[in-house]
Amino acid sequence: MRDWAVARRERTRHLIELGGLVIKAGLVDLTDDDRATLYGAFLTVADRLRGDERDNALAVWKRKGKRAFEAEQGSDQRGTSMRTVPSGMV
Repeated sequence: MRDWAVARRERTRHLIELGGLVIKAGLVDLTDDDRATLYGAFLTVADRLRGDERDNALAVWKRKGKRAFEAEQGSDQRGTSMRTVPSGMV
């Protein structure tokens, strides 16, 4: 396969995984799939990451995300899966 095709597949997979996180977080349902609302929320997060609280926000969000992934893995092992984690997201 050509290099450009491999790179395109990798990018496509990455975008699909990011979209999976949007769905996993419940944002699609909570916003009634309103793209403008989702985009506005992402812009708000981006503004926060450009601010003085960047490091603190990243630490808090990373810790919360790791706990959520771990909780889901634990429930998967008990046979009470909530939602699946696409490969490469854990």
